[in-house]
Amino acid sequence: MKMKTPIFENKNIANVNRMTQFAFQAPTARQVSLAGEFNNWDTQARPMHKGPDGVWHLSVALRPGRYEYRFFADGVWCDDPAAQQRAANSLGTENCVCVVSSGRVKDPSMRESSAGSSWAMAGVSNGSPKQL
Repeated sequence: MKMKTPIFENKNIANVNRMTQFAFQAPTARQVSLAGEFNNWDTQARPMHKGPDGVWHLSVALRPGRYEYRFFADGVWCDDPAAQQRAANSLGTENCVCVVSSGRVKDPSMRESSAGSSWAMAGVSNGSPKQL
């Protein structure tokens, strides 16, 4: 008896969420969160978790696309020192830009993990990372 293998008609990977890792070095901060277009810039929606090395981490499921974001540490908006792209905002400052692709990652600050999802190391750039 021959088994049939299911064939998936819609193989569009553009609609698949990618786990994207954000990290921000702020060893003296008491609270850090991630805010951006993906959460309506809500500074309380995505609290980050502090590691023993003083780096704050958060994984976010994002669909492929371009997202503007910033970190919010102890009530202060902070840039991602590792962001390769920035975009002017309506407040006269700049937002950081994260690009999540459906295949290979386009932004050099992002790498693919062994599981195939993309991640960005934010705040751990070449040179001295910003510390609060």
